[in-house]
Amino acid sequence: MTGFKTLRSSVLFLPFDNIDTDQIIPARFLKTTAKSGFGEKAFHDWRYLPDGSLNPDFAMNREPGKSARILVTGDNFGCGSSREHAPWAIAQAGISVVIARSFADIFRSNSQKNGLLLIALDAEAHSALIKTIEADGSGILTVDLPAQRAEYGGLRLDFSIDAFYKMCLIEGIDDFGYLLKHADAIRAYEEKNGKL
Repeated sequence: MTGFKTLRSSVLFLPFDNIDTDQIIPARFLKTTAKSGFGEKAFHDWRYLPDGSLNPDFAMNREPGKSARILVTGDNFGCGSSREHAPWAIAQAGISVVIARSFADIFRSNSQKNGLLLIALDAEAHSALIKTIEADGSGILTVDLPAQRAEYGGLRLDFSIDAFYKMCLIEGIDDFGYLLKHADAIRAYEEKNGKL
């Protein structure tokens, strides 16, 4: 994983509540556990027409959403099944940050383990961001992870984040990478206590 500090990007705006994991990556594409090839399937049934062509009305298929690395969405994002493929698909589609009112617990856990930054805003801040994007969705959203701040169109939004998750994102490591970082100390402890 690559370390994350700040990101400036246009916005993929999907202001809908309860977007579930089957809408993020339909179950028919889950025949493999390989962590590749899911980006083009992200939001498949919204993104493509029945004949397989791109749906010109879907925000991901036109600017500013087409080149966006930040997704702004509604409440309870990632509900539904526990499939880890959902954050894989989002990340492989080029999205590094998802901003929502709230996230489903299992989706949150899977995203944290896969280096996807999730930002949950309180009701007032989320509403202000939605209204600002609705007024002008062509702006650039800046996410500053060390400062725990997002800015868009003159709007400044502070957010909270778990300290361990923040550290892992900044350093570009997952849970296993964190353990490997402390391998020498773990080995020394084990040797000292007769475990090795």
